[in-house]
Amino acid sequence: MKGLVLHGAEDVRYEGIDDPEIADARDIIVQAKACGICGSDLHLYHQHGDFTEIGAGFSTAGKICVGHEAVGEVVEIGKAVTRHRVGDTVMLSGFVSCGRCAECLRGNSKMCRGGGWNVYGLGTGLGGCQSELIRVPGADHNAAALPEGVSIEQAILLTDNLPTAYCAVLNADIRSGRTVAVVGLGPIGLMVIELALMMGASVVYAIDLVPERRRRAAELGAVPVDGGDVVEVLAEATKGKMVDCVIEAVGSDRTVKLALDLVGIDGTVSILGVNNEMDFRIPPKAFFNNVTIRGNFATEITRYWQDLIALLQAGRISPERFITSRYNLSDGTAAYRQFSNNKAENLKTILFP
Repeated sequence: MKGLVLHGAEDVRYEGIDDPEIADARDIIVQAKACGICGSDLHLYHQHGDFTEIGAGFSTAGKICVGHEAVGEVVEIGKAVTRHRVGDTVMLSGFVSCGRCAECLRGNSKMCRGGGWNVYGLGTGLGGCQSELIRVPGADHNAAALPEGVSIEQAILLTDNLPTAYCAVLNADIRSGRTVAVVGLGPIGLMVIELALMMGASVVYAIDLVPERRRRAAELGAVPVDGGDVVEVLAEATKGKMVDCVIEAVGSDRTVKLALDLVGIDGTVSILGVNNEMDFRIPPKAFFNNVTIRGNFATEITRYWQDLIALLQAGRISPERFITSRYNLSDGTAAYRQFSNNKAENLKTILFP
């Protein structure tokens, strides 16, 4: 088969790789119908550090097939698989775990006791999803049938981006009447805005340096704020109270610091941007002001599928509006280059094998 292989910084190639095989009776093999390029894939693409601190075995050294978002057709099943049949269309969770230990069954996949958790395309032995064929371990847990009324492009967003945004909103303690600031208006940041307004936020301040992204946020109903003098602008807008709920969706020390500067008394900061350096200070005022800080760099995707599928089926959210580019998988090299170089217009890129 063929897939996208990372050879080094800004060097992704479409080339032949080994076909995956059933390695466990609970595995399935899926032929991809669509796969996505995630913002975290750009961290790999630009070789901004690696992910070794996440856990044992995580490494981007050497040549690896990348990607962790896919929807496809089941072409082979292991003997112990009960929920899938050959020919089914399924969406994959980018975050995988055993799915049968007590912690996984409670939704606490990060505490998996049946072999630990994993992510596709991070050099852990689990191949990437930007390929023609994908091995899915623990498939009854880590894959789900394409829901009725949900499109393939919506389902791609359910494999990582949308659950990540939803988890960040829940972690930010957003509820009716609270003020919200979102730092970083990539696709996940924009999904956060859509969800926050749906959940009753009185106002959402949308912060980014890119005018086009602020324009998109304003169309959703947010108040756009230039990324320059944000603290002063929000201090004036809130009469010094600052913001109840702040979500950092970039992944840099500078934007984490900004998020901590924007939160008010008894407020919450939710950090979802992947940041391997983590070289920032928590300011003393955060302790004085009883601020809650939550971070989540790897979302337990399947935990949130039920809620989000219901919202999609009811038409309450439309995250597919943030898909801006579509390429053939064979044009993946150009897709990465375009995604990397044109962030003002490109939000979410989908690849079709």
